[in-house]
Amino acid sequence: MAGITLHSLRLSFGQTRAVDGVDLQVPPGAFFALLGPSGCGKTSLLRLIAGLERPDSGSISIGAREVAGPGRFVEPGARGLGMVFSPTRSGRT
Repeated sequence: MAGITLHSLRLSFGQTRAVDGVDLQVPPGAFFALLGPSGCGKTSLLRLIAGLERPDSGSISIGAREVAGPGRFVEPGARGLGMVFSPTRSGRT
């Protein structure tokens, strides 16, 4: 598995900044989790990595290949990634 690098990544929806200048390096083969409260940008960040959203600025690289950046955007199907969302837990059993 290739590593993932995010550099100064930003995404806004209207006046709401969902991702604000994120820098992140995930080494090849690493397992990682995004944790935080509702509305903090976790899903937006994953959608950016998967190519389901286009960043306002910054860059995304998968391995040595830049998949999003100034003048560059690789479509989701050409990124070689998969994403699975777990069901929401309501606390009820």
